[in-house]
Amino acid sequence: MSITSHDVARMAGVSQPTVSRALRGDPRVAEPTRRRVQAAADELGYVASELGRSLSTRTTHQIAMVADLRNALYPTLVQPLHDRFAEQGLRMVLLAERGDDRLTYDKLLDRSVDGVVLTTTLLGSSMSKGLAERGLPFVELNRLSGRRRVDGVTADNAGGAAAVARLLIEGGHRRIGAIFGSGQTSTGRDREAGFRRTLSEAGLNLPPSRVYHGGFGYADGVVGLSTLLAGRYRPTAVFCAGDLIAIGALNEARRLGLAVPQELAVVGFDDIEMAGWPAFDLTTARIDLTGMAVAAADLLIARVGGNAGRPEIRTFPAELVLRGTHA
Repeated sequence: MSITSHDVARMAGVSQPTVSRALRGDPRVAEPTRRRVQAAADELGYVASELGRSLSTRTTHQIAMVADLRNALYPTLVQPLHDRFAEQGLRMVLLAERGDDRLTYDKLLDRSVDGVVLTTTLLGSSMSKGLAERGLPFVELNRLSGRRRVDGVTADNAGGAAAVARLLIEGGHRRIGAIFGSGQTSTGRDREAGFRRTLSEAGLNLPPSRVYHGGFGYADGVVGLSTLLAGRYRPTAVFCAGDLIAIGALNEARRLGLAVPQELAVVGFDDIEMAGWPAFDLTTARIDLTGMAVAAADLLIARVGGNAGRPEIRTFPAELVLRGTHA
């Protein structure tokens, strides 16, 4: 026979609503009463039903994170988000999706979550627009849709890419190439813009033969570098708009027998954990992924709690991490 809150109420000598309030930490319940209720629940082996709580409070105490787990950057965000939400009594559920998937959108609107962290947002995202129209609190993390009146946390992507460009220029490189990420994302757009602008200010051009556009994956680095090396004027340095791209480029360079950094410098962006592994020792632009995740969680917790203030965009700096792949 299953134990119910009514059984706990009888043992503790209180009403059933008092049991519900005591077990969810309602401050209106006196501490001696709360302890008595908890002791009765422990003795009976009673566990409060989250579904029942949701029906009574019209909240689920659940937050959804939408992430593309094919990219090693996103798992890095999971733990700090989970921990920050847990501190507030919120459970995080993960939707391993990507882009503006319609099925994902429908899942978010089925009243199973109180808020959403979007990490795969595309520029002009229809998902962000739809969530805003339906009044479901959300925050954009890492990638921004560019829509107004939306909370977001991102890195200084243009500034970080500009720092990479200056590093390569100061290293004496003049034939510089780039493997850029998707222009449909704010990260791809801004990193490309910052890199191009800094080269131009130094009087250097970035011809189409030394540019490859793709995604942010390992395969993009492999194919991208192979494409750049097939051009008439091979680059002596390559900026990769993501660390996974750079790792793919590094492995392709090694397969072709190119010495890094003596014959080819490779620089990434993000500073994911693998970038610092001795096998890669990748020079890159670091962004504070943990700090960004915590900031995004705090913005969303405030919205879920009823904050109706003006939307906020928080931008974290990017700084160079000098390792062994640049000369």
